[in-house]
This record gives sequence, structure tokens and C-alpha cells, in this order.
Amino acid sequence: MKPDMKVQFAGIELNSPVIAASGTFGYGIEFEEIVSLDRIGAFVTKGISLDPMQGHAAPRIIQTAAGMLNAIGLQNIGVAEFIEKKLPALKRYPSCKVIVNVFGYTVSEYKSVVERLNDADGISAYELNVSCPNVHAGGMAFGADCGSLEYLVREVRNVAKRPMIVKLSPNVTSIAQMARVCESSGADAVSLVNTFLAMSIDVEARKPRLTNVTGGLSGPAIKPIAVRMVYEASKAVSIPVIGLGGITTAEDAVEFMLAGAAAVEVGTASYADPRATERLAKDLESWCRSHHVERVASLMGAMEVPQK
Repeated sequence: MKPDMKVQFAGIELNSPVIAASGTFGYGIEFEEIVSLDRIGAFVTKGISLDPMQGHAAPRIIQTAAGMLNAIGLQNIGVAEFIEKKLPALKRYPSCKVIVNVFGYTVSEYKSVVERLNDADGISAYELNVSCPNVHAGGMAFGADCGSLEYLVREVRNVAKRPMIVKLSPNVTSIAQMARVCESSGADAVSLVNTFLAMSIDVEARKPRLTNVTGGLSGPAIKPIAVRMVYEASKAVSIPVIGLGGITTAEDAVEFMLAGAAAVEVGTASYADPRATERLAKDLESWCRSHHVERVASLMGAMEVPQK
């Protein structure tokens, strides 16, 4: 029997729990000749800002022992050009949901981007990137301070006309606390984890390998920590949790779902294999069939915890 691969969160139904993560899938349409977009559940656009951004100078991506470091600098075409030039073409794939990643350096910028997107067709949800430095708070990331996070989520919730996911930074003392702040401030779901702040040094040149000095660590190296954080967040809130961090196989996706994730995002794997998301969606369906799982949604939070 073919397993039911549909999942739901925040009022959105996906044909598969596999989502292409922000920053690894462009604006979606660039992958249409590589990936069958109708075979994955959704994709998240690269971060969209109010105005176009050039990003950091190269080098801005380097390979690590079990993943990669990146400091792209949130390069993007800006919200106006995204709506005009990228979004219309995505209507060819109605079964693949479009989630727009939104960022800004002030609360006002976040709100302005969302207000522009509210009037555009073909978007299912927003994902707020709260790892951006808040210039009004001395550069501290919104997601690293409870007060800044609460204010941002509440303010954007007041203007957002679509479901709002908040993408949490792992660079905090308690991911559960940050998830609770999002829930109480009006978020419809949280996604975690974003990249870990890290760096790498060229010992011969005695210089950092990234022009930006530090960057975000992603890939298989972070997966065990990400799974733990998804588990903690899912136990702390009643809103859905979307898990990501180092997923490369169907078993990885199952692990996140057993920890409490309603869906999963696949990112760094797409650099090694541009068809990773489609492959994982297919492999996850095969895994469910071979393990007699009739509904993939039944895996969510189904881990058996040993009694102490």
C-alpha cells in the first residue's frame, strides 16, 4: 500500500514533509529543470530584504570536515523584483508550496517586506530569519534576545496576512525558551536550527578562510545537536516545529520527525546533490513503505523515551 505522505502545519497541507531550505534553493524556479518541484512538499526562498543586497565578498563558502561554512551575506534581489520576476513563474507548480524567508536589520524593515508580500499571489507562508543583527540593539541578533524576539514577532504578526514561521538561531542558551517566546508572541510555527556561528583559519596564511571571518556551520556535523534542539522545542510549545540541520538521508528525516518535527528542511545536501530534496522525498516514501508506516505524519513525536 502506498503510504500517505501528506503533512499539515499552521493550516498548510504539504504533499511531502520534505522542504528545500532557505539559502540553498535560490528562488525555487532556478531548480525547475533539475528537481521535479511537484514531488517535494515546499521550498523556502533565499532571504528576501526590502532592498537588493550584494552580500559579502568571496570567498564566502568553504568545505569543512562534515559540512560547510558560509557567509553569503544575505545576497538577494529585493522584495519588489522577487514579486515581479520570480514569483509568477512558480504558479506552474501549484502543489509545491512557496514559503518566503524574510529578514531585515530593523523591525520596520521586516514589516515592510511582509506588507509588500501580503499583496502577492502564490505564497503559502513567511519564515522570519531572526539571526540577523538588530542595528537598533547594537548588532545583537533578534533571535538571541528574548525581548527583541518577542517585539519582532508581535509586530510582524500584526501585519502578516499569512501563516508565520520563525526560524530560530541555535546560538542561544535555551532553544525551548526562544520557541516559547515565539509561540506567545503569535508565531504559527518555528523552524530550527539555523547555522551555528563558526570560523576556520588558514594556518599557512594565518588568515581566516572566509572574508567575513566568521560564518554559519551547516551539514551533517550539526545534526545530533539539531535533533536535540528540535526535541526540546517540540516539548516546550504546542505550535508545530520544523526540523533542519544536516539531513542527507531518509533516516535523518525520520529521526527529526520522531524527535517532534512536523516537517523537515533540507539545505546543505543540495550543494553536493542538487536533486537531494526530490531524492529524499522519494526515499522517505520508500522507508515508510518498507517499515509499514501508513501515514508519515504518525512519526511526529513518536520516539519512545526510556523510563528513568
